[in-house]
Amino acid sequence: MDLLARGTVIPAHPLALDAGRKLDERRQRALTRYYLAAGAGGLAVAVHTTQFAIREPSTGLLSPVLELAAETARAEAGRPVALVAGVCGPTAQAVAEAELAASLGYDAILLSPQVPGADEEALLERARAVGEVIPVIGFYLQHAVGGSHLSSSFWSALADLPTTVAVKVAPFDRYRTADVVRAVGAADRADEVAVYTGNDDDIIGDLLTRYPTRTGPRWIAGGLLGQWAVGTHAAVALFDDVRRARAGDHSALLRCLTRRTQLTDANGAVFDVRGAFRGCIAGVHEVLRRQGLLEGIWCLDPDETLSPGQAEELTRVTTAYPWLTDDQFISEHLDDWLR
Repeated sequence: MDLLARGTVIPAHPLALDAGRKLDERRQRALTRYYLAAGAGGLAVAVHTTQFAIREPSTGLLSPVLELAAETARAEAGRPVALVAGVCGPTAQAVAEAELAASLGYDAILLSPQVPGADEEALLERARAVGEVIPVIGFYLQHAVGGSHLSSSFWSALADLPTTVAVKVAPFDRYRTADVVRAVGAADRADEVAVYTGNDDDIIGDLLTRYPTRTGPRWIAGGLLGQWAVGTHAAVALFDDVRRARAGDHSALLRCLTRRTQLTDANGAVFDVRGAFRGCIAGVHEVLRRQGLLEGIWCLDPDETLSPGQAEELTRVTTAYPWLTDDQFISEHLDDWLR
């Protein structure tokens, strides 16, 4: 957990499928190798970017996908890597998924807040039950993709659970983001719980902001992001610049501020903001397809694909901001990752 506490780059791992919408193990491993070679400090698997439908009985991909990432990371990382597994559903399902992740060597779980009909106390009880199995990362999810408002008292209470190690803040909302950071800072266990940004719409803004809390100013430790599933090598370099800027390097600060709106613009294309996020997973896939890491942009749901005009937007932003694409880095190593 020291790596999580210090702060790092954690990409949300996509799902590699073949034309028959079956798991492409070779390319799934290649993606993991890419993230490790790029310098990511962790991997988030079985999260939204991996597609929630991997849990469907007809698909049966939850265990194989979690196992592939863990096995590849253990064999090839050569350094500590924080393995985070996404966990969903009511308490019984969430505990079962947590037990699976723990058995495969995952370090923590990212606990989805999407439980129909559950109030805040029920969500806390669920987090307690899952925490008996494996450390928990809380998750504030944006409303546009199914999240709901959770109070400051909920986040303080979650932070005070002895097995909570971090909170991912992803409401895509400045006010609610600040609420959560303050709430965690007000908790008795404030110093034991890291805050990670999941706000893909303003990654650099979050990482450069010192939020006021009861225990003093607080940085967001790192990022656990779908946007970082692409351009991961560039993301690691960016995070290094953020750290230099935090330490007072004015040139690094200026570079980060210049790139702040550029990264947000790029995320708008990748996540299909104009299409109300309908093409967000397909957008990630399309970038990786163009780079040769994926064969196609297939999702488990045949209706999940790029929105009209999204491909053109991806071309625009990758042409405008070559610093964030990783094209050269990938081309130099792709054959090895696909071995």
